[in-house]
Amino acid sequence: MGLKLAVVGGGSTYTPELIEGIARRAQRLPVDELVLLDIDPERLEIVGGLAQRMLERLGWPGRLVLTGDTDAAIDGASFVLIQLRVGGQAARLVDETLPPKFGTIGQETTGAGGFAKALRTVPVVLDLAERTAKRAAAGAWIVDFTNPVGIVSQALLDEGHRAIGLCNVAIGFQRRFAARFGVTPEEVELEHVGLNHLSWARAVRIGGVDRLPELLETEAEQLAEDVGTPVEIVRLTRSIPSYYLKYYYAFDKVLHEQLDGVESRAEQVIDIEGELLDMYRNPNLDEKPKLLERRGGAYYSEAAAQLIASLNDGRGDAQVVDIRNGNGRGERALPDLPDAAVVEVPARITREGAVTLPQAPLDPGMRGLVQAVKAYEELAVAAARTGDRDTALKALLANPLVARWSIAQPLLDALLEANRAHLPRFFPAAAR
Repeated sequence: MGLKLAVVGGGSTYTPELIEGIARRAQRLPVDELVLLDIDPERLEIVGGLAQRMLERLGWPGRLVLTGDTDAAIDGASFVLIQLRVGGQAARLVDETLPPKFGTIGQETTGAGGFAKALRTVPVVLDLAERTAKRAAAGAWIVDFTNPVGIVSQALLDEGHRAIGLCNVAIGFQRRFAARFGVTPEEVELEHVGLNHLSWARAVRIGGVDRLPELLETEAEQLAEDVGTPVEIVRLTRSIPSYYLKYYYAFDKVLHEQLDGVESRAEQVIDIEGELLDMYRNPNLDEKPKLLERRGGAYYSEAAAQLIASLNDGRGDAQVVDIRNGNGRGERALPDLPDAAVVEVPARITREGAVTLPQAPLDPGMRGLVQAVKAYEELAVAAARTGDRDTALKALLANPLVARWSIAQPLLDALLEANRAHLPRFFPAAAR
């Protein structure tokens, strides 16, 4: 008997990526029923139409279902993949443009903007998780691609849900280095460590040999440019920082650009999504368009489909995921963090879940930043769950990209007010 897979946020322009990944793994992932759930019927119809044409072209044997009924989508599902965006791109635009007015960076998954997104998102995802626990198949997995992935995954696991978080940063590095050295992606083993959107590649092993020293010797400038970080940082840390480290390492430069009126990523994505949806409407289109690469989320289909397939067949391959630091046997992936902390590290994927692979301790520079951001994430989860303003203020003060009372207090008031419609726990009277 085949599986049922439900995609929450199925009207996303990302969905064609996912469709392709699932269809190409039909042998490892025998899905009988693929359900796309979305609250926007127009987007669902447009994206679902392209999805159906893609699946037919690829010869996928299962059934595609489009629905706006959450319970019907989740009923009996073995996998529930969450890729939603509470408030849509309009809320993202606020996340990116409001914080600079208070002297800090605006970004959708980190800093004050990421905090606002967490407040909007965590309660919605926890509600979906509760429904999954009641209505999905026994032992169903929640796979979270919804940002901020680290915070959302922490909230899910703290509530006892069977969940794994997923980001595309590591698989993007893996594909890049595979092409660079002329090997298959599976032959590239990354020592990718840290938190979601706060990670470093400390080794790039091929055939057991670390090729990172060679890369740093010959390609440091290009690597630094690609991730937006000063090349001196790359050489100093002897690592490749993720793209999101630029918000810490190059704070002043990024803030200056944002205050100087550089077009926000949200504005770019709004334009790209408009173009994509126009393309998706074309009844003759039956494959993902090239433009989708500019939307972001490169290799999303590979990461998501590979993770779900490995959870299904227990292949035991190593993948970078967001899971608890402790493995339940007294061992920690990162010895510098508590067992319960959600970290982003390589893990062995089996039917029982992800088993972290032990990593060397973080050097002091990395360790200090990771521990500070982890403290912020814990407070962000608590604020999102409770709607408590004092906890929210503590979270902003703990966030290294805010960290000042003169910014945190007025910025919190502004963020909460701008997101009032999506924060019933902070504004219970408005929710009635």
